[in-house]
Amino acid sequence: MPSYLKAGDEVAIISPSWAIEEDKINAAVLFLENWGLRVRTGKNVLKRSGPFAGTDDERLHDLKEVTNDKRIRAVFCARGGYGLLKIINLTDFTVLRREPKWFIGFSDITVLHIWLSEIYGIITVHGEMPLNYSGSDKSEATFSTLHDALFGNYGPVSWNGRVSRPSRVTGEVTGGNLSLIYSLMGTRGEPLTRGKILFIEDVGEYYYHLDRMLTSLRLAGRLNGLSALVAGGFSKMEDTKIPWGKSADETIAEITGDRKFPVYFDFPAGHVCDNRAFYIGRRAEITTDGNNFTLTYI
Repeated sequence: MPSYLKAGDEVAIISPSWAIEEDKINAAVLFLENWGLRVRTGKNVLKRSGPFAGTDDERLHDLKEVTNDKRIRAVFCARGGYGLLKIINLTDFTVLRREPKWFIGFSDITVLHIWLSEIYGIITVHGEMPLNYSGSDKSEATFSTLHDALFGNYGPVSWNGRVSRPSRVTGEVTGGNLSLIYSLMGTRGEPLTRGKILFIEDVGEYYYHLDRMLTSLRLAGRLNGLSALVAGGFSKMEDTKIPWGKSADETIAEITGDRKFPVYFDFPAGHVCDNRAFYIGRRAEITTDGNNFTLTYI
């Protein structure tokens, strides 16, 4: 686990996935400076190559540089989209085993979270990215939980929702964007989920894609022996000409219906306004009180 941040620490913003506008980066720098941090931006943070923030080589250069620079204590990935999968196996993160640092993001950054957790044993933060640091539609908790996770003041996450087969559970938290979890199947970074709390979320997918991805995880044995499944936001879901006929939650419940582990819904994270930060790769406990649930790191 990396050391918590403190005022005066140097952090970096890089763009390992899709391109981002300069005004968004400038706003994010000011945002992090208001936390007392010194902010460096990657050499190629504003580059463009099609939809990407530069070529594969340019994005890889920045990822390698901030990974190996001991002065950088945290790395904020500018935005999601797509791109990390194309360069993740070209980066040697071995130095992080001796000098761990925080990596922050969600969506496409799921690739980095799971790769670092599964292969290198590094704890990361699933949380809001610089693209949205000036976003007025984000909840206060989106940013306060991110600050607390990085500066060592993180408390339990409580939310109101629904659960199938409620019980008290413990396990290491893994997961992220379901499409990216699906894309890691068969790779070095494929998540080993037995005994873990698996978090999933997604945005803009067809309902049948959700079914296909979860069915693939099931066939691969990645739903076997889970401690719990936690479903976050499934926003902007799309339907086909012939309607799917089930909501995202109903699809998840159907595929996991014969399993013994609890399935928690409505966790406040993902492509939603209330996108609270949490740790990937750290052990936690979930307790239930009616329709009120609490995730506490232990």
